[in-house]
Amino acid sequence: MKNFRVQIRYHGHYADFTVMAEDNAESIEQSILDKIGKNEVLFESDGFTNKKGKWITYEEIVYDTRPIQTEEVLGVKLGARV
Repeated sequence: MKNFRVQIRYHGHYADFTVMAEDNAESIEQSILDKIGKNEVLFESDGFTNKKGKWITYEEIVYDTRPIQTEEVLGVKLGARV
């Protein structure tokens, strides 16, 4: 099980919450539906989002305390986790 941050924008409303799910689309979708079904998701009015748009995004939350490795390429400092 992994922790995911989910953001939903729908017809001028916005929700931001986390779910625990397996790392596959079906499990994440089911976790989102379970949380919405239990009324654990709070939708707030969002004046920024288009009223016709619908977006659902998710990203894995990683709590990694290891240092970031950096390398300078053409004057730009690039970073990556180990």
